[in-house]
Amino acid sequence: MTDAERLERLETTVAYQDQAIEDLSRTVTAQWAEIAELKRLIGNLGERLRDIADNPALVEPPEPPPPHY
Repeated sequence: MTDAERLERLETTVAYQDQAIEDLSRTVTAQWAEIAELKRLIGNLGERLRDIADNPALVEPPEPPPPHY
């Protein structure tokens, strides 16, 4: 393998690695955003559950069974 071939192979490898790193970075950023949203939703649900535990009157009554029962 000549030096030129070796250099071209290394440059190609680096280019693919750079693209892979960019792809992974975008994926991680999107996952962090999703995790933040899920944490917010869980916090809201926890708050709602505490409210219901403190005041059972807030619980919606169950739906009556359909007429064919």
